[in-house]
Amino acid sequence: MERKEPLGPHPDHLEHLDRQLVDELAQVARETIRDELREQTRRRRRKATLYAASGAVALYAGAAVALAVGLALDIPLPGWTAALITAVVLGAVAYALRGAARPGHGAAGERPAAPARVHGGTPPAGPPGGLGTPYPPLPPEAPRVPAPGQAPGRDDIDPEGPHHRA
Repeated sequence: MERKEPLGPHPDHLEHLDRQLVDELAQVARETIRDELREQTRRRRRKATLYAASGAVALYAGAAVALAVGLALDIPLPGWTAALITAVVLGAVAYALRGAARPGHGAAGERPAAPARVHGGTPPAGPPGGLGTPYPPLPPEAPRVPAPGQAPGRDDIDPEGPHHRA
């Protein structure tokens, strides 16, 4: 196939204009992306501030409820007993919420299922917890290991494997 020459020489001033156009387009793209990221950040900052404020108000509401429970228990019981019962109830609620917040954990006291062992079969579609990536495939045969004191041969070196210096 013959290579066709351009119709005329490409003037240097057109190269300069091409380069200038590319630089201007890159600058406009950068400014557009920067403005969009700035707007997204502003929205997220406002949302985070509202969440923080609602958390602070909920903390005060929880303190008011705890105080009301303590004062209600103070009527039939001594003050120290009412405070101790309130603290134990709040501690139990905190422990239950902590257990519910942990990923891969069910209700408090439940033990996670033992991971499934697969040898010679097909692995499940994903880990037992349901999160993460599927199991890596098992190699068809065990890797060959050179005898102690013997250098590995060319076929024993994996070019894509990690390289560590001793």
